[in-house]
Amino acid sequence: MFYSLIRLIDFVVQIYIFIVIARVLLSWIQHNQYHPVIRFIYHVTDPPLDWLRQRLPNFGGLDISPMVLIIAILFLKKIIISILL
Repeated sequence: MFYSLIRLIDFVVQIYIFIVIARVLLSWIQHNQYHPVIRFIYHVTDPPLDWLRQRLPNFGGLDISPMVLIIAILFLKKIIISILL
């Protein structure tokens, strides 16, 4: 039972990381911000990224919040899976 739960957690984390990476790529290109898929990406990534941006120091225009978010998610995933095992 725990094996399938671990696989589900891993799957959800991988999908969310993919969405965060898509968010980063969208910031580099011009896009239609009203497209439903793009609005969904912004909707699920903006709250944690905004929270991190408020707490991280300014690196002169370099936004490291997506990288910090991905590392934090992977760290939490590792802790949750170690608790379940």
